[in-house]
Formats: sequence, C-alpha cells, structure tokens
Amino acid sequence: MQTPQYLQQRRKFAAAFLAFIFILAVVDTTEAGKKEKPEKKVKKSDCGEWQWSVCVPTSGDCGLGTREGTRTGAECKQTMKTQRCKIPCNWKKQFGAECKYQFQAWGECDLNTALKTRTGNLKRALHNADCQKTVTISKPCGKLTKSKPQESKKKKKEGKKQKMLD
Repeated sequence: MQTPQYLQQRRKFAAAFLAFIFILAVVDTTEAGKKEKPEKKVKKSDCGEWQWSVCVPTSGDCGLGTREGTRTGAECKQTMKTQRCKIPCNWKKQFGAECKYQFQAWGECDLNTALKTRTGNLKRALHNADCQKTVTISKPCGKLTKSKPQESKKKKKEGKKQKMLD
C-alpha cells in the first residue's frame, strides 16, 4: 500500500510533467504559425554616392539653409536633390561653417607682433565637410598693464581700518 505523501508527490510530478508538455506544444505551434519571410532582394544600383555641396543659409551667415546633392548613374531615378540643413551660429565661420574646433587657451603675447595665438583641433564636421585637422588663430594682445604690488593694497586697507577705529 502506498502512503498519502507518496501519492501527493506523484500527483505533483504528473502535473509538472503535463505542464511541461503543454508549454512545448504551445511553443511548437507558434513557431509553425510564423510565416518565413522571403529575403528581400538586394537592388544592385548603378547609382553613385551622393555628393553634397556646402550648406547655404537662407538669410545671414548662419541658421537654416539648404544644400544640393548630386549623384551619377545611368539608371538612377534621381540624380539631384535638395536637403535642408542648419549652420550653428556660434561656430567660427572663418574655418568653414560646417567645421567645429576645440581650442586651447590663448598663448602669451608675442611682443614683436603684438599678437597672441591659439590652436584648435577638429572636433566635428557636419555632413562630411572637408575640414582642416588643426587651425591656428591670432588676435591683438590688447592693453599691457603692469600689475600693482600686493603690499600697497594691504597698506591702503590697513590705513582705512585705522581711520575707522579713530
């Protein structure tokens, strides 16, 4: 004769086994229901890559604008198109409106030329623009002022304190 514990364990095992079989059947039917999609035919095109002109702002020298794109190919449906673009207004235009540079700190003033310079390394180029890797800019040094010695400032402060105490 079998004990009640043994019968209970047997029922649990049978239930787990049936659940496993049911899950396998569900998975198998869902996979069978999926239609295999035929692979997309890759179109072999005689068209070349798009070549883009620089972005031309609609007004001013920055902001929204357009660029022209062209490509070659005997069987191309489209060989020219226009694309909207944007030139950031905070970029230095003298190096190309589509080139962004990371600049170092200004160097010391060259007393011979009265200019200070700094270099910038290319950070980002928009729309595959042709940008220089490194650029250098110069600007006038400005006024050369002699710094006042710290001692005189301290004496002035001490003098003011003395007057207030009197």
